[in-house]
Amino acid sequence: MNIIKDYSPPENLLRDRVILVTGSGQGLGRAAAIAYARHGATVILHGRKVEKLEKVYDEIEALDKAQPVIYPLDLEKATDEDCSGLAAAIAEQLGRLDGILHNAAFLDGPCPLELQTMNQWQTLLKINLIAPFSITRACLPLLKSAPDASIIMTASTQGHNPTAYWGGFSVAKAGVEALVRIQADEWGKLPNLRINALIPGIVNTPQRAKTHPGEVKKTLPQPEDLMPNYLFLMGPDSKEIKGEIIACQTIH
Repeated sequence: MNIIKDYSPPENLLRDRVILVTGSGQGLGRAAAIAYARHGATVILHGRKVEKLEKVYDEIEALDKAQPVIYPLDLEKATDEDCSGLAAAIAEQLGRLDGILHNAAFLDGPCPLELQTMNQWQTLLKINLIAPFSITRACLPLLKSAPDASIIMTASTQGHNPTAYWGGFSVAKAGVEALVRIQADEWGKLPNLRINALIPGIVNTPQRAKTHPGEVKKTLPQPEDLMPNYLFLMGPDSKEIKGEIIACQTIH
């Protein structure tokens, strides 16, 4: 399923909503956090490096929108207790949670399976699949209390159509698609909860630069070009869309 690129969100699409964006210090996470703030949301900026989050914080502050919140957490080291602490902090400071964009990701370079290690796979699975699951589970009481809560998981072309050399990353992202379908099925009778996955495709991000260093960045789609998809799925116009794996661009 593809979301149309000419979706025009109203200015107050996310007014009064609180949205957690993981991996919001750069790339798609940064663009989404700013887009959500522009459309009225109070954004919780999650990431590993505080200095990057502070820069995004300042960008949102300059928009004269709702003041964002910074919550640093290293997902590779995070425990269930850490995720519960995140949920507790959101409840105490903001009193509600209306959506999560699980954007944080980790990827080494492409590599044959025979050269990948257990430690590498543990890191890939932890950051790309296990941590988003645990954060969503910990935040579920808050999400259930929201009148219209949306979870967006970040999938990948390498998880949707696995090919050689993507190894543990592909497996983790394939797991994301399975997780979305399972969770959507379990939430089937809860009208105020929905979960979907977005496949960004080719886009100029730091992760893309790491895996495809020879590309000319200015010729690639930019993170801001994909924001209609991210706004549509986070806002009320997508209320009836549940358990879908959605490509922002054509998958070849």
